[in-house]
Parts: sequence; structure tokens; C-alpha cells
Amino acid sequence: MPGTSPVSTTTSPFGVHRVLDPAGKSLPQAARVLDARPEIWPDEVRIDIETLNLDAASYRQLHDKHAGDGAAIRAEVLEIVGERGKMQNPVTGSGGMLIGTVAEAGPESTLGLVAGDRVATLVSLSLTPLALTDGLERWDGSGERVPAKGHAILFGRSIAAKLPEDLSPELALMVMDVCGAPALVSRTVRGYAARPPSDPATSSVDGPSVVVLGGAGKSGSLSLAAAADAGATRRVAVVRDEAEAALLDGTGLATHVVVADARNPIGLSEALAAAGGPADLTVVCVDVTGCEQPAILATAEGGTVIFFSMATNFAAAALGAEGLAADVTMLVGNGYVPGHAAYALELLRGNAAVRELFEGRLTH
Repeated sequence: MPGTSPVSTTTSPFGVHRVLDPAGKSLPQAARVLDARPEIWPDEVRIDIETLNLDAASYRQLHDKHAGDGAAIRAEVLEIVGERGKMQNPVTGSGGMLIGTVAEAGPESTLGLVAGDRVATLVSLSLTPLALTDGLERWDGSGERVPAKGHAILFGRSIAAKLPEDLSPELALMVMDVCGAPALVSRTVRGYAARPPSDPATSSVDGPSVVVLGGAGKSGSLSLAAAADAGATRRVAVVRDEAEAALLDGTGLATHVVVADARNPIGLSEALAAAGGPADLTVVCVDVTGCEQPAILATAEGGTVIFFSMATNFAAAALGAEGLAADVTMLVGNGYVPGHAAYALELLRGNAAVRELFEGRLTH
């Protein structure tokens, strides 16, 4: 491929050589169009696609835009990939991930993959060169999991994990799609647990507290499990309705389950008051807009908010914290923590409640 690219005659571990628009001025995630040709550079890997997994915020936006019309959703996904050479929702800016089989690994690739390996990509489809060849004929547009044929390209600095043999590919994909959340929650909770108590006379029995907005979802349930694993003693799951509350009933993942609208700052604050009030850590795992200020109010002074939702308006979060005079640290869940995939799979294997929730999603 070197010498034939219209963009560059040298490769970049970050994929700059695959950027067609604006050529030479952008990294792949921020680019409008990528070169998705199947020929690989020496440090690249080509994947034969089996399944795409659209991220929740992106799929919800497409679903709402087309009023649930599966054919229209499918057509727009095809249009996006065809025009941009990647799956990046133009409204949310997000993509998802995929599973597939390694078709070819360049001689200079450092990813440790060989032809025939079944893998899940742990980088977003919003920066992954992608081409579809089957018109998504096996997908009815009714869910985030998309059976597909085509190919994807991984760069020298991409991340992928071999699929575990003891889990179905579909189950592993669901876990790996959100594996950044539990890893960062664990790291943050452990940081609070390691702090010296501000009042030794009163803090001996209380560990860190966590509120998870969207606690019955994929990233939410794993975040609750990670919080427990890291030593959080009060774990509050905020869910949207009684049906979601029933999913968590008796699981032990949460010490309190609160039914509330995560977009309503006053209503959420009042609901949380009965469950112990604001927490050291608030984790936003819902795929709707408008949760920024409610999440800030759910967090104690000196606490932390982690925004994992790609529906987050980060300007609203920053300005909202300022307007509320809230002394909180706000983190963007960037989806990567060293060892995140292995940790999420460990939580799934070791926590029957989490596994049941995930397998239930596959069934339905």
C-alpha cells in the first residue's frame, strides 16, 4: 500500500495516513472521511467483520430520528459508513465497536494478532476505517447489535482483545463495549477508600459512596459491581421505572434502588435524600441528554462525577457546576483504562447477578 495512498507515503501509528478529509490535518476520530480500502500498511491489521455494536447514544438518536423505522435506521447507517469510511453518528459523534476475525496482520503490527484470531475491537468505530459489503441485509434496524459483512482496519496504536473461549461472542461483545466504565469506577472508588479519614472518630464504618445513573444498564450494572469490588459501602442505583428497579431487586449490586428521572435535578435530589443523599462518586451511564446538572447535585462537595454517556453536553456540565458553585471533579469516561477488558470480564464471570442481567439482554 505505501506509495499508492492519495494521502501519505508514510504510515502513522495513529492512523493519520488514512485521513482523506481533511487530509494531513486531523486524527481519524475528528476526520470527516477515512480511507477504508482493504490493503493494509505494514503496521496495520484487517478484520473481517461479524457484528457491529452501535453505542447506545448513537442508536437512540437514530431510533428517535426515524421513529423506530428499522429500514430507515439501516439505510442511514449504510449511508454514514459509505460516505465517511467509518461509523460515526454525525449528531452524537460516537460509533460503537465490532467483533470479527483477523484476515491479515502486517509484519510490523505490534497488536499481537495473527490471521484467524477472533477479536473485539476496543477502539471506537468513530475512528476505525470501515467498509460494508452486505447492505446489512441481516439487520432489521431494531437493536444495537448489527450482523454485518465487510472489513475494518486497525492502526498501530489501536486496541483489540481476543474473544474469550468460555463466553459467547455476543456476550463478550456486550461486556467489552462498556469495559472502560467499571475499570475507571474501580480506580476512583479505591482512591477514595485510600484517603485518610477527615474525622477519624466518625469515619471508621463508612466507606466510599456511589450513585449510578442508569444502574440497570450494561455500563451501570458493571459500574455497581466494580464499586462493590473496590469497597463502596453505599451504592445507589437510579433507574427510570419500576421495571428496571425489578431487574436489580435482590441482586445485591445496589444497597438502594431509586426510581427517578435522571434529567430532573430537583426530583433526583429529593429521591436521593431518602437513600443517604449525595455521594462521593456519581457515575452517569444513561444515554439521554440533560443529566449534567442532576449528576452534579447528586455529588457531595469534593466528590467526583464520571460522565460515561456520549449524550453528555460537556459545556453544560462545566457551566452547570460553576453556576451551582459545586466543588466537584468531573471526569470524561474515555473508554480506556489499562486492563479494562480483562477486569470487566472478570466481574461478569464472578458476579452471577451481572451475568444474569447481561444474558437477559441477549435473550430480549
